[in-house]
Amino acid sequence: MVDHSAGIERDAFDPSCDHLVLVDPARREGDHVIGSYRLMRGDQAAALGRFYSEDEYDLAPLRATGRRLLELGRSCLHVDYRGGAAMYHLWHGLADYVTAHGVEILFGVASFHGTDPEALALPLSYLHHNHLAPPDLRVRARVHARMDLLPRDRIDRKRAMIETPALIKAYLRLGGHVGDGAFVDHPFNTTDVCLVMDTARMNDKQRDLYTRPRRT
Repeated sequence: MVDHSAGIERDAFDPSCDHLVLVDPARREGDHVIGSYRLMRGDQAAALGRFYSEDEYDLAPLRATGRRLLELGRSCLHVDYRGGAAMYHLWHGLADYVTAHGVEILFGVASFHGTDPEALALPLSYLHHNHLAPPDLRVRARVHARMDLLPRDRIDRKRAMIETPALIKAYLRLGGHVGDGAFVDHPFNTTDVCLVMDTARMNDKQRDLYTRPRRT
């Protein structure tokens, strides 16, 4: 259920997930909650029968690894706190959660606005050519929309990154890869890509991005 006027989104997965919440006790107006993540471990998904993103992507490659999985969803940050240290504090909390539960692979769906992949040809093609997941982690969109819409030599990297949402760029900085194909979600007016992050493949610089919060 989504109520845009009230700023509320909920579904049947919420009660079975863990919710990482960031608060600012010094906030003077409105709620002290300024950010959140919805976290679903493999054991929680097993109890429900599936992960949320399995409607869009075939997660068989991830399941076949036999490693501990964590689905990231509902990433939300108050508009007044975007572009600052808040996201790093969320990542720091996420890193603690990953360590506590022995998580090895993180994944989740992130979105571009709009439902026309051709209009997103530049950033989608950039992601496909430069950040495609290795075969053992390469999930595939169930209703497959091609991402390799432009050849590599026609891609303007700077412009592609400008047209890529901040959350996707953040996952790329953490060493994230994209699955095979985009999923066009008409009810939500988005074009989705699946991001996959393998903690074992992160280098020290990438790991530090989410284990050390930025100082304010």
